[in-house]
Amino acid sequence: MKALIAIPVAALCTAMTAACSSLSVESAKIPIDQGYGPTPVLPKPNPTLIPTIEIAPARRWAEGTTPKAAPGLSVNEFAGGLDHPRWLHVLPNGDVLVAETNRPPERTGFSLREIVQSAVMKRAGAVTKSANRIRLLRDADADGRAETRTVLLQGLNSPFGMTLIGNKLYVANTDAIVAFPYSRGQTRISSKGEKIADLPAGPINHHWTKDVIASRDGTKLYATVGSNSNVSENGIENEIDRASVLEIDLTTRRSYLFASGLRNPNGLSWQPDSGALWVVVNERDEIGSDLVPDYMTAVRRGGFYGWPYSYFGQHVDMRVKPPRPDLVAKAIKPDYALGPHTASLGLTFYTGRLFGPKYRGGAFVGQHGSWNRNPRSGYKVVFVPFRNGKPIGGPRDILTGFVNERGQALGRPVGVAVDKHGALLVADDVGNKVWRVAPTGGGK
Repeated sequence: MKALIAIPVAALCTAMTAACSSLSVESAKIPIDQGYGPTPVLPKPNPTLIPTIEIAPARRWAEGTTPKAAPGLSVNEFAGGLDHPRWLHVLPNGDVLVAETNRPPERTGFSLREIVQSAVMKRAGAVTKSANRIRLLRDADADGRAETRTVLLQGLNSPFGMTLIGNKLYVANTDAIVAFPYSRGQTRISSKGEKIADLPAGPINHHWTKDVIASRDGTKLYATVGSNSNVSENGIENEIDRASVLEIDLTTRRSYLFASGLRNPNGLSWQPDSGALWVVVNERDEIGSDLVPDYMTAVRRGGFYGWPYSYFGQHVDMRVKPPRPDLVAKAIKPDYALGPHTASLGLTFYTGRLFGPKYRGGAFVGQHGSWNRNPRSGYKVVFVPFRNGKPIGGPRDILTGFVNERGQALGRPVGVAVDKHGALLVADDVGNKVWRVAPTGGGK
């Protein structure tokens, strides 16, 4: 890859000056809104000698400040003072679980690429020690703010996704799915977890986040596993069962490849009208500010979605050697693009009533924000309307203002969830908060 030639230059820049957070050598040529929808504009790849690096250095919120909600909506702090909150899960009684987590310690050898990536992510507020716990937040008086907060689970291993089946809480650590006994209203779990299934991890573990969701009948789990590289540069032998959604049979505890070719999938969610399983996917970097759009899509059993050999269907990535035209021919085009480099991570379909019927069945998406695009993209929460199980229009901004006028990130949205009243909850891992969005004056 041509981009790799420039890594020593970028590393030197990182070591010498914080200006590397704005090392932009290539700019987008098409408007960001043309990178959204079922048929995004896909220009020719534009790899550059020096990879575009354009991040928003982390600053965090001043006391009393909030993101900006869309007209007709309001936002307030549901909970603050958290430790890198990444993911959310709402229990049937309304308690909110928050995974306070980050990537596990690196165990790889010397790599200039990893040094550069680590330096960039540190400037973006993404390099912190993982708290390795799940916190429980409770809003007992229904005022939209959590007055009770306890540590439900601790001593985990970079936990991320969570799902409940009956009296068992399943947690996706970075290397395994673990089950814990749970009773309604419980605020602390001291029992030792039971391992249900291993998940691909190992010394590289490039994309460490693992999401999990239960099947409708409670007999299976589905887990996401991101790739071990950008475009297989760490060796295709290190990509076994990665860039995929796995299906885990809870009776046999065996894992099966459900869907593949998904570079970094997260945000598993059941679409309420079609019953299909959807996921958001972070696509590849370093072929230009306009490529490749992240996306959300329904995942089919046995479906292959292109990575690393092609993107957005059958657009071949010439960097990948040897090529696999046989797999490219099978690559499924995703359902809906979410903009290049937006780092779309969170996904939840709206089944509540608080927002009104126009939101029913649509998708809220948390966009963590870009590093490889000039100008920056993402750093917001958007909503995509659906009809009859399919997206029907362009995205609407729901929560913005995460980057200030000086280009600093006050926060970065990640996981999204709907609380028991129908309000939207947003995990902000740089701001160390959970935000709550609801219609202005529209209930609690």
